[in-house]
Amino acid sequence: MPKAVVLLSGGLDSTTSLAQAIADGCEVTAISFRYGQRHTRELVSAENVCRHYGVDHVVIDLNLSSFRSALTRDDIDVPMDREGDLSETIPVTYVPARNIVFLSIAAGLCESIDADRIYIGANVVDYSGYPDCRPEFFEAFQNMLGKGTKAGVEGNPIRIVTPILHDSKADIVRRGKRLGAPLELSWSCYNGGDKACGHCDSCRLRLEGFREAGYRDEIEYEHGENLQ
Repeated sequence: MPKAVVLLSGGLDSTTSLAQAIADGCEVTAISFRYGQRHTRELVSAENVCRHYGVDHVVIDLNLSSFRSALTRDDIDVPMDREGDLSETIPVTYVPARNIVFLSIAAGLCESIDADRIYIGANVVDYSGYPDCRPEFFEAFQNMLGKGTKAGVEGNPIRIVTPILHDSKADIVRRGKRLGAPLELSWSCYNGGDKACGHCDSCRLRLEGFREAGYRDEIEYEHGENLQ
């Protein structure tokens, strides 16, 4: 059975990717990060997802609060109800180099537990303009792993697996449902609280994905958007 490290934020995309790794026959270790983000509600979801599947869960403590982003700084507002194409510009919710940092640590964990692949739930269709969610980024990082790790030098480079890279949000919902992923345990909202706001980019993309896929989103929203 191949071993995989799955980057798990606790959101819709990463939860579906974890379900895909299990369906692919992998022995999974999930990795999440407490990095000084605006809230840790997503980490509760990540823990609940791991408990659901009975997989090991590693939580890494970092401090990226000095990185300029609406997700790490309270003095920068999370954009709400943005108009137009959400991928036209890089929004203030972009955390500089976050996927570079997270993938590097995940690669180190891979070498430590003899895993040969990393699953990450990035996608380029319904993303919010983040440069580190593009195919060319993952191709470049894959090449770096081949040159800068023991596994790579020995001819067995760690492989980056992006199962939902070209899926729309609706495709991701359908895939998650097909795999039996506990999407009701996931959390996508950029804001904390007991209920999702329904107005940030992440909530809006998620809600539209569920609507287009023909499913009801079972998480709670402040204004009942999941019932529409």
